[in-house]
Amino acid sequence: MPQFIPRSHRSWRASTALRIPCPHMGCSRWFKSVPGLKHHRSSAHNYSFDPTASANNPHDYPVPTKPAPGIVRDYHNELTGKLAPWHRRYLCSHYFLGDICDANGLEIDPNTPPPPISEKDPNDWAPYRNQAQFETAEFLFKNAEMSAGNIDRLCDLWGSSLRTEEGGYAPPFADHKHLYNTIDSTPLGDVPWDSFKLKYSGDRPMNSIPPWMDQTYEFWFRPARSLVANILANTEFNGEFDYVPYRDFSEDDEKRRYQNFMSGDWAWMQADKIAEDGSTHGGTFVPIILGSDKTTVSVATGQNDYWPVYISIGNIHNNIRRAHRDGVELLAFLAIPKAAKKYVDDPVFRRFKKQLFHAAMSRILASLKPGMTIPQVMKCPDRHFRRIIFGLGPYIADYPEQVLLSGIVQNWCGRCIAFPTDLDGGGAPRTSELTRALVEELPLGVLWDEWGIDGNVILFTEDFPRADIRQLLAPDILHQLVKGTFKDHLVEWVGKYLELEYGKAGAKERLADIDRRIAAAPPFPGLRRFPDGRGFSQWTGDDSKALMKVYLPAIEGHVPDGVIRTFRAFLEVCYIVRRNVITDDTLVELKDALNRFHQYRTVFKDIGVHPEGFSLPRQHSLVHYEALIRLFGAPNGLCTSITESKHITAVKKPWRRSNKHNALGQILQTNQRISQLAAARADFEARGMLPTAVTVCVGGRENGAIQCEDGGNSSLDEDGNAGIVDERPGLAHSDVKLARSRNRARNALALAIELGIPSLPKLIAYFISDQLQPDRVTPIVPCVVAPFTGRLKVFHSATATFVAPSDPSGIGSMRREYIRAMPSWHQGPARYDCIFVSTDDTREGMLSMDVAQVHCFFSLVHTNGRMFQCALVRWFDRIADEPDELTGMWMVAPSFLEDGSPHHAVIHIDSIVRSAHLLPIFGSEYVSPYVNCHNSLEVFRGFYVNRFADHHAFELAS
Repeated sequence: MPQFIPRSHRSWRASTALRIPCPHMGCSRWFKSVPGLKHHRSSAHNYSFDPTASANNPHDYPVPTKPAPGIVRDYHNELTGKLAPWHRRYLCSHYFLGDICDANGLEIDPNTPPPPISEKDPNDWAPYRNQAQFETAEFLFKNAEMSAGNIDRLCDLWGSSLRTEEGGYAPPFADHKHLYNTIDSTPLGDVPWDSFKLKYSGDRPMNSIPPWMDQTYEFWFRPARSLVANILANTEFNGEFDYVPYRDFSEDDEKRRYQNFMSGDWAWMQADKIAEDGSTHGGTFVPIILGSDKTTVSVATGQNDYWPVYISIGNIHNNIRRAHRDGVELLAFLAIPKAAKKYVDDPVFRRFKKQLFHAAMSRILASLKPGMTIPQVMKCPDRHFRRIIFGLGPYIADYPEQVLLSGIVQNWCGRCIAFPTDLDGGGAPRTSELTRALVEELPLGVLWDEWGIDGNVILFTEDFPRADIRQLLAPDILHQLVKGTFKDHLVEWVGKYLELEYGKAGAKERLADIDRRIAAAPPFPGLRRFPDGRGFSQWTGDDSKALMKVYLPAIEGHVPDGVIRTFRAFLEVCYIVRRNVITDDTLVELKDALNRFHQYRTVFKDIGVHPEGFSLPRQHSLVHYEALIRLFGAPNGLCTSITESKHITAVKKPWRRSNKHNALGQILQTNQRISQLAAARADFEARGMLPTAVTVCVGGRENGAIQCEDGGNSSLDEDGNAGIVDERPGLAHSDVKLARSRNRARNALALAIELGIPSLPKLIAYFISDQLQPDRVTPIVPCVVAPFTGRLKVFHSATATFVAPSDPSGIGSMRREYIRAMPSWHQGPARYDCIFVSTDDTREGMLSMDVAQVHCFFSLVHTNGRMFQCALVRWFDRIADEPDELTGMWMVAPSFLEDGSPHHAVIHIDSIVRSAHLLPIFGSEYVSPYVNCHNSLEVFRGFYVNRFADHHAFELAS
C-alpha cells in the first residue's frame, strides 16, 4: 500500500455530454470526439451484416462477413467463389461468398437472388392452428418446463374459464398429450434419435469371465450430417458465417489478427489439402467441431452420470457458438462402461473402455465421411445452395478426455512428446505419421514408457481423411487455466505456504482474514458474492472464475511479493487469451506474461511448497496457446465452458423434468421437442409471422449505452435483466423511458437535504452552464452561477449496454449491466456503485477516464425546455499516473476539496463508460469483522481499480 495518498484540489473536470453522431444507419450513438467515433465504428460495427444492405442491394444478395475498417482480408484463392458486384464499395479487398449452385449442385449465376425463405402461405402455422397455439406450446414446454400433470391441470382450468363465457371457446390444447403430439408433428428440426450396441469381442479367460465382457453397451445418437445441415440452413446465422478460410491483416502494419475460427491457419491449410482435388474448387469448407464432457446430474439418487457429445461447425462466429443460438447441437450420448472394483484397474478392461469410445465415435460420425471427399449440396444461411466439403476440426475436451482422445499415457502431453518429468522442456509435435512409425517399430512397453503412447488403441480419426486428433485438441481455458492452474494449483499452494510459514494455527488465522477480505469486495454487476470467503465445499467453474476477480488484493500482505507477481502474470495470461480479437502484438503480450509466470512461479519451489517442480500437464498446456491461437483463432470460441453450459439445457434440465425412471429416453425426447420448437420459431420469424425480439438501448458512450431505470422496486433481482443481450448493435435504437422513483425528493433543495450534500444546487447549476457552453475550456466562476432550485426526477439505477465480446454476451456480443445508486438495496444497506467516466478523449486507457462513485441518478428540464439526464458523483483521484508495479492495477483514493469536503460533481450520463469495480488496498492489516461489502468503500482510504473484474474491464483499465 502506498505511504502517501494525495488529496486533490481540483474542482472541475471535463465530462461533457456527447455531440458527434454515429453515421451508421440504425445507430443512435453520440460521441465527444472524432477519435471516440472512430473507435466505436471499429468495435461496435465490426459485425457480419450491413444495415444499409436492403437499400443498396436491390437483388437481396446475402450479406457477407466483412472486416473492420483498416483491415485487409486475404481469402483462400481456391475455395472462393464469385465476387458479388455490390460489395466492391466497401474495401479494396473483396468479399467472397463461395460458388452458389442449385439444389442439384449445378453452378448458377452468382448474381442470382436467393430462393424464397419458404413456399408456405404467410398464415400457415402448421402443425399449429395459429400463433397463440404455437406460443402456448413454446411457453409451457420450453420456457416454463411445466410437467405433464400441471399442463393437464392448466388446460382444465383454462377450459373451465372459457366455458363459462358466451361462445364456449376451447383452450389451445386439451391436455399434455395433445401438446406433445403437436410438437412431435413439427417437421422442422426433426432429427430422430437412433442407437446401436457394442460389446467386448476380444480374448476371454477360461474361467471366471468378468461380467463386463458379456455386457452390451448402448449408444444413442442423431445423424451428424442432418444436424450439420440444420445448422447450415439456419438463416439466423446469415452474416455471422464465414464461407471461406481467410487471413486478416492490419492495413497499416500488416500484422495478423485472429478472431473467428476460419481466420486461423488450420482452416487455410485444410483448404490447401482439399483444393488438391480440382473437383472441390469453388466449394465451401465446413469444419466439424466436436466436444464431449461427462456430467453428473445427481449424486444423491444413485448412478446418474451421462456422457453427451456435442457438434458445431467452424464457419459460425465465436459469439454464436458461445451464445448457443442453435449453433451447438447435442449429437450423442455415449455409454459409460462400469465394472466391479476388482476389475477397474484390469488392463484389459481399461483398454476396452478406450477402444469402445473410439469405435463408437467412428460410427456416430460415419454419415459425414462421404462429404469429406465428395462435395455435398446443402442450403446455407443466406438461403443459397453450395457444395459443402466436411472435415473433422478441433475437439473440445478436458485433460482426462484429451488423454482418451489422443491415445496417450496419463501425465503426458497430447500435443507434443515432451517427457512427463520435464514437460516444459518441450518436444516435437505428436502426429499420426510419427505415431504409426513408432507403433510399427517399437514394443508396446517402450511406446508406453518412453513415448507416452498406448499402442493398443486405434483412434477414431484414423477412419477419416485429413484428420489427426493429436493436432485437433482444442485449448481449454476453463479446465487448463481457471479450474486447473488457478484453483487446483495456485490457490492450494497459497494455503500450503501459509501452513509452512506460520503453522496450522497461524495459517488458519490468515486464511480467515483472506476470507474476510474477499467478503469485503464491493458489489459489481455479474460478480458473485462470497459472504464467507472461499470456504465452500465444492468448487464449480463459476466459483473459480469469480474468485479470480478478487483474489489478488486479498492475499497481498500475507504472501511474498513473488507470489503476488505469479498471480498477476497468470491472471494476465488468462485475460489475454480470452480476448475476442488477438493480434500479433497480443501474442507478444501473451508470451511476455507467460514468461513472467514461469519465472515467478519458482517462488513456490524455493519456499518448499512445490519442491518437485512444475511438470504439470495443465500448466504445460499454456506453452501451446500461441500455436493454437494461430491455428484456430481466439480460444474463447473453443472452450469446455461452451459444452458445460450446454449440459444445463441438454442434460440437467431435461433430467430434472423426467420421472427419473429410464431417464435417458425422456432426455432424448425432451431435446428433440426443444429442437423442433426452436426450428419452428426460426421459420416463423424468417417468414415475418413472429416479431424478432430486439432489445432497446440508449445512445451514449462508444463503450456503452446508458439508460435510466425506475428504482421504485428495490427488490428487483440484480441479474434479472442484466448480462447477456441477444441484440446486434446496428439494430439498436434510442428510446429513453423514465419513471419516477417512489418516496424520493422532487426538487434540488430536497434532494440536497436527503443526500446530505448542501452544494448540490450549485453543482447542478455548474453542470447546466457547462452543457449550455460546451466549447468552454476554463472552469466556471462559482459566484456568477445561481443555484438550481427547480424540479427534478430521481432514479435508482441506470443500465449500460455495450459491446463485450470477450465476456458472456449475446449473439451480437452485447452485454448489459445495471449501475445502482440506491439508499436501500434489497431492503438493506445503501448501494452506490462506481463508474468509469470519460474525461479526456486525447488520451487512451485509464488516462482517458476518471473513477467516480454514483450517489444519485436524476433528470431535469432547463428553462429553455431542454432535458438533461444526470448523475451526482463523488470523484476518486489516481494515486499515480501508472499502475502499481506489484499488482499491475491502477490505484485511486477518494478526492477532496481544499476545505476537506468530498469532491462531488454532476455529470451527464452520456459521459459514463460503464461500471468500475474498486477493491480495497488492504496492505498487511487484518480486516475487522465489521467490514463488509456494503461499507468497504467508506472504510478504506485507498483502492485498486479492479482490471480483473471482467474481460471488458481488463481492456479498459490496463
